[in-house]
Amino acid sequence: MVKARIQKIVFEAGQFELSEWLNDLGKEREGLDLDRIQRACELSEQAEQKAVAMGAGWPSGRSSYYLGLEIADLLRTFQVDENGLIAAIVYRAARENQITVQHIRNQFGDEVSSIVEGVLKMAAISSIHIRKNEVVLGETSDQVEQAKKMLVALVDDIRVALIKLAERTCAIRAVGNSDRKKQIRLAQEVSEIYAPLAHRLGIGQLKWELEDLAFRYTEPDSYKRIASLLDEKRTARDQYIESVIEVLASKLDLVNLEASLAGRAKHICSIWKKMSRKGIAFSEVYDVRAIRVLVASPDDCYRALGVVHNIWRNIPNEFDDYIANPKDNGYQSLHTAVIGPEGKVLEVQIRTEAMHHEAEYGVCAHWTYKDNASHEKGERYERRLAWLRQVIEWQDEVKNFPDSANEMLANVSLDRVYLFTPEGHVIDMPPGATPVDFAYKVHTEIGHRCRGAKVNGKIVPLNHALMSGDHVEVITAEEAMPRREWLHTHLGYVTTSKAKAKIQSWFGLRERQKNLEEGKRLVEAERAQLGIDGQQYVEVAEAFEFESEDEFLVALGRGDLQLSDVAEWLAGNELDIRQTSQLDLALDAQQGAVPIEGLGGRPHQIATCCDPIVGDSIVGIIDDDGVVGVHTQDCVEVMQGDAYGRLMRLSWRDDAQAVFLVDLEVQAYDRSGLLFDITALFVNESINVMMMHSVTNKPAQRVDLTMTIEVGSLRVLIKVLEMMQKIPNVVSARRCAR
Repeated sequence: MVKARIQKIVFEAGQFELSEWLNDLGKEREGLDLDRIQRACELSEQAEQKAVAMGAGWPSGRSSYYLGLEIADLLRTFQVDENGLIAAIVYRAARENQITVQHIRNQFGDEVSSIVEGVLKMAAISSIHIRKNEVVLGETSDQVEQAKKMLVALVDDIRVALIKLAERTCAIRAVGNSDRKKQIRLAQEVSEIYAPLAHRLGIGQLKWELEDLAFRYTEPDSYKRIASLLDEKRTARDQYIESVIEVLASKLDLVNLEASLAGRAKHICSIWKKMSRKGIAFSEVYDVRAIRVLVASPDDCYRALGVVHNIWRNIPNEFDDYIANPKDNGYQSLHTAVIGPEGKVLEVQIRTEAMHHEAEYGVCAHWTYKDNASHEKGERYERRLAWLRQVIEWQDEVKNFPDSANEMLANVSLDRVYLFTPEGHVIDMPPGATPVDFAYKVHTEIGHRCRGAKVNGKIVPLNHALMSGDHVEVITAEEAMPRREWLHTHLGYVTTSKAKAKIQSWFGLRERQKNLEEGKRLVEAERAQLGIDGQQYVEVAEAFEFESEDEFLVALGRGDLQLSDVAEWLAGNELDIRQTSQLDLALDAQQGAVPIEGLGGRPHQIATCCDPIVGDSIVGIIDDDGVVGVHTQDCVEVMQGDAYGRLMRLSWRDDAQAVFLVDLEVQAYDRSGLLFDITALFVNESINVMMMHSVTNKPAQRVDLTMTIEVGSLRVLIKVLEMMQKIPNVVSARRCAR
């Protein structure tokens, strides 16, 4: 059972004793490794001392070490486990760059470092402009809602959310001496984001404190007025509650119903919300005078309710049964308002001890990672965490979340990632979105001029997959010039249809002649890369169902046609790739069926003059011994054989397969690590290298590489050549004749 601690600890130098705190923690929580927790405290303290000595202390003047301890101490109330406490202690030091996450991982393991990383990502929420209906990227955006969505997207471990809630609680407790601007900004952040999160986690203890402290700074006049009214009537109200408890306790004893009764404090912010929503005066707020009744079982709740209604007349439409119909955050209780003694309105809440425990501590009331947690409670925690991942909006607290259709929450779209712009706004995109997609989301012209990107301050490739919480900055050039390879799906530069359409539109607006010339250049470049001679386009144009060569070339140059598809067709219809003798296609009886049709049962032999492979157009020439020589259709021997009438029409079987050798030629500017990058490509693509030779020209700082590799398909060859040309310093990569 979680129990709130009354003791108030001052976390300041000279007033805090670590050994006493650890000793108290050990008595309260058996099984904790206090030595490990002490190491975390010492690491945080030493990191801060070193930072201060170097003039790099926390600019606010606060101590990251003592704040970490204060956060951990607050989390003790919620039974956060050992790793969670350690993460809380070192988090602020990591936030202030006094220690690295990697150092935390080395010292305390992956689980602690993962929690710290999660809280660090959530910390980015503080940089969001907390405004509704703000124009972001040319569209109206509710940045509060975007912040909430991002928050949910980042929470994979409930301890991450709890540490952040505790940290914000400590922050708003300490903001009293700060300037007015900081007070308002922090209060808005807490009231708009973190107090609702505490409510949705069912942690009433933190929710009420966060709301009241935030209200104190956002509405100081209203706060002081209501606080004054509560203080003025406190004595009379306390006497009234004592008399009510005495009456009710005696009636419950008469029916042998054991119960614990207490007055229930009404929070200032809650009172103000109710007054504002209903347009009523302070004196008309029902639950300023309120009592709570705790009993043993749900059945006892309803028995106690009957006793209350027998004593005092209930007010119509002021009864809520949250036991039969729990709130989305798991809250259960009976609420009723009655006309009590002296004709004054009295609110009565009735619940079991377990329900009260749940209402105060929410998800913290049952941790699945505790050894003694029951299976039922474990399942309940998992359902709560799954529910948290579905939350996308927090309704206004003044509505008290009535059981109606309006309280039903929309499902979180987990197929979205939430990103920061350099200005601190939040935008959402599909998962897998890249910096190029982001650039086109920001503005079409930014996309056209995109040349690079920084994610979280570090340069990344343009096909880098963005993650929720990333800060993205696009690096642009003066000239608008999208890259055509961005449209190549397998390279992964663009994943959104919007960005792809804008890139295609840019190429589509270019002059026809430029598109035609670009298409011609692309075809010739592919032919050169594959080692194919010729400059005819009629056959390839017809293959892609274009009426003329020009229409085909214009479409390719404009980006309407995928270059990879054209390259595959060229390779399959014009490429003449040879294989080595160790992969001879002349299969004997032990190797299986002959992969050639049309032999008529005659013996055959693959001709060494042209070495046909699977995919080539082939014919047979019958020699004097009756053996059929298999040649490519354009082989010189075929032309001579035709004169003697010894040709046979042959074809490959549909299921014929082969692995064949290809010679490649690579030209590059010499640099350290070039050969490593090239061979790493082959390793990643599972390609066997049979031979590699290099010739270096030192004066020109150039290197020519020739190599022989095994490939299993033309698509693989095309992909390898394209990827090789992306390696830094590589000038060209092409297939060459063997």
